[in-house]
Amino acid sequence: MPTLKKVVDFLDTYLKIDEIEDSSWNGLQFEGNSKVGKIAFAVDASVESFEKAARENAQMLIVHHGHFWQSHNPSISGWSKDRVDLLYNNNLSLYACHLPLDRHKEVGNNAELLKLLGAPIKKEFLFHKGKNIGWMGERKKAVSLKDIERILIDSLDTECIILPFGKENIKSIAVCSGGGSYGGFYEALELNADLYITGDTAEVYYTAKDSGMNVIFAGHHATETVGLKALSKVLEKKLKVEAVFIDLPTGL
Repeated sequence: MPTLKKVVDFLDTYLKIDEIEDSSWNGLQFEGNSKVGKIAFAVDASVESFEKAARENAQMLIVHHGHFWQSHNPSISGWSKDRVDLLYNNNLSLYACHLPLDRHKEVGNNAELLKLLGAPIKKEFLFHKGKNIGWMGERKKAVSLKDIERILIDSLDTECIILPFGKENIKSIAVCSGGGSYGGFYEALELNADLYITGDTAEVYYTAKDSGMNVIFAGHHATETVGLKALSKVLEKKLKVEAVFIDLPTGL
C-alpha cells in the first residue's frame, strides 16, 4: 500500500500541475490517511462525493473541481466547515486537478474525448496564460455529425445540443471540455475545424449558422468524467491501488 506522499508526488509530476496558471489550488487540498490503498474519483468536491468516497472505504478522493479556489474565501466556516469536517472525520485526503487534467496529453479530458471519436491529436488548441487547454484532432476517415453525436451520447451518458451548420462529414475536431465558451468557438472557427465540441452552451447560434460551423454542446459535467476515469487506470497500474469512480451527474 503506497504512502499518501508517494501518490501525491506521482500525481504532481504526472499531471504537471505547476505548468499552467489556474484558479484552482491544484494538488493536495486536504491531508488524510498516510497510507492509500483505495482511491475514489469524482468530478466535484461536494458533501455527496465525500460521503460516497467514505462509504467506499477510500483513503483518498481525486476530483476535477476541488474545494479551494483562488476566488473563494479560504476560511473554514459555515457550509465550508460542514463539508471539510467530512474529510477530517473520515481521514479522507482530497486532491484536485483542474486545468492540468483538461490539458494532459495522455489522460486529459480533451485527449480522451478525441480518443473516443477516433481523432488523434494534431495540434494545441485554446490557450490560457500561454498554455493550451484543449486539443484539435483529426480522423483519417470522415464521419457524420450524427455518428459523433451517437458516440458522445452512448459513451458519456449525456444529452447533446447540436448546431449542425457545417460540413456533413467530419474529420477535424477541436475540443475543450467543460466551459469552452466564446473563446473556444471563435478559435475553432479560425482554425477551420469541421466541428467544435465543448460542455457549456454559448450563444453562438447565428454566428455558427452564418459561418457554416458545426458545434456540439455535450454537457460540462459529462465531458469532464473521461479524464478522471483514464487517470484512475494509470494509478491502478503504476501504484497498485484500487480505484472507484463516483458518478454524480449534474445535468449541466
